[in-house]
Amino acid sequence: MIDSNFFSSIDMFAGLAQEFLEPVLNQSKIQKLERGDVLFSEDDTASDLFIVLSGRVAIANKSFDGRESVIALMETGDLFGEMPLFRPDGRSADARALEDSSVVVIPYEPVKTLYIEHPEMLWKVVDMLADRLKVMDTALADSMFLDVTGRTAKRLLELAREYDEFEIPITQEELAGMVGASRERVNKSISSFIKLGWLAQKGNKYVIIDRKQMEIRST
Repeated sequence: MIDSNFFSSIDMFAGLAQEFLEPVLNQSKIQKLERGDVLFSEDDTASDLFIVLSGRVAIANKSFDGRESVIALMETGDLFGEMPLFRPDGRSADARALEDSSVVVIPYEPVKTLYIEHPEMLWKVVDMLADRLKVMDTALADSMFLDVTGRTAKRLLELAREYDEFEIPITQEELAGMVGASRERVNKSISSFIKLGWLAQKGNKYVIIDRKQMEIRST
């Protein structure tokens, strides 16, 4: 059973009375994913949106020569796959589990009905899409103003979050896709952080030694 409190914590559904949320809850289900499972592929017909319950899901595009760019990393509480709800196109990217994960699968139909009956709730969608646009603007600015080393520092800090000791839950190729550079250049950047004493490697984990310098390098 999906916890209604979890739904209420998601911006898109926050503040909804239980009676309005019930039809969405009743038609939603939980899907388990193993690392590497593809939830959907670019151009697939879309009928559901998703919320991450646990784990991490990469949203990625592929170039004509097969190279992958990870454009977003979805973690617990993140909602994705909503675009075709408002514009009935196919999927605009791939979604793949980076580790064992679980997601809530929410059919579009009860959500459409909710917004038709309560159009004032669409302001929450406007807020969410504005946040998405802001994130994309930041990513575009990073690609223009940060070099590979700066983008690598920023992605590592994002993966570490508030922790100094962390594991990178993705492959080197996937990290390179997030940074938007070759694996060799990303590895070279990580090696430079270690040589500078900002970062240390401990088995499969990394330890941030000098967060301030990493933050400076990522701006």
